[in-house]
Amino acid sequence: MSPELSEGLPARYFDGNSARAHDVALLLQGQTLRIRGAGVDRTVALADVQWPERQTHALRMAHFKGGGSVQCQDSAAWDAWARAGGQGESAVVRLQQSWRWTLTSVAALVALLVVMQQWGMPWVARAVVAAVPTAVEVQIADSVLPLLDQHLMRPSKLSAQEQERMQAAFAVALRAADTGVQPGGDKPQWRLLFRQSRIGPNALALPGGTLILTDEMVQLVERDADVITGVLAHEIGHVRQRHGLRMLVQVTLLSGVSALVLGDFSSVLATAPVLLGQASYSREAEREADQEAVRILNAAGISPSVMATLFDRLAQVRKGKAKGESDKEAVGNSSWLGIAFASHPPDEERIRFFKDAAARR
Repeated sequence: MSPELSEGLPARYFDGNSARAHDVALLLQGQTLRIRGAGVDRTVALADVQWPERQTHALRMAHFKGGGSVQCQDSAAWDAWARAGGQGESAVVRLQQSWRWTLTSVAALVALLVVMQQWGMPWVARAVVAAVPTAVEVQIADSVLPLLDQHLMRPSKLSAQEQERMQAAFAVALRAADTGVQPGGDKPQWRLLFRQSRIGPNALALPGGTLILTDEMVQLVERDADVITGVLAHEIGHVRQRHGLRMLVQVTLLSGVSALVLGDFSSVLATAPVLLGQASYSREAEREADQEAVRILNAAGISPSVMATLFDRLAQVRKGKAKGESDKEAVGNSSWLGIAFASHPPDEERIRFFKDAAARR
């Protein structure tokens, strides 16, 4: 070994002017790094040395602000030499090299995302919705309705008299429920529209007070005005609790985070009509809408048990009994049933809720 390499850590030096590598020895001397080898004797202040973050299976290196660098293939020797010379690593770097801490960090991140999705985003959505005037919701409905008509709906074939009968029955029930109730500061008005549906029996509420009832739903319940009133009472509950806008805000927040990663925000606008058409609200939102339906039905003198009839008929649709569908077709149609979305919450729980409410009258 040459005298220049008899002390220090063996390494290779690049002067920054050529591709030639020089065999050198590295010595840490106080606040300086000395580089010695055949034809090389350079001293660099430690403040001018850039130490890249250590990688487990990568070679070790250091760069100099004035140009040049050193490399070492023996990572274990480099790490021991650096520690002996007082060049310790930060806690972050040490943790990154530990697979246990990496797994713990991943688990913590997943837990954080779950907490944000379950509690954080709903809380933020409520705060945002509270600050949005209902006029904005009306504008959203006016922009979404043509898209729904284009992709999911067709003009209703119900007679004008039939539509007027069901609308009048619901209006009477709503007036009875709201008699003596202090009006809200920015309570949305409502309008009822009838449509044929490409998605089977359905009823849904757009932000701002637009209710849509499909011909197929009317036919499913055999034009029973009491059941239709219960269906619409449930949907007006979504309107008054502003669930549609809240859902859009939550999806937008989630999509916004995704857009930062994936770089595509257009999907938010593209899927808004489908989201509102499907009306797949949370369990909490469905329960709130069911509670409003019970309040309106009781005020109108209608037993909440009429809603059990609705769920019985919808269950037949899911099983393919209503139209002789195959199991596959029935399952496909059931995913579009806004009034009784399969898992929000289970039908058995909701039927029990309405029957208990009827028993307490």
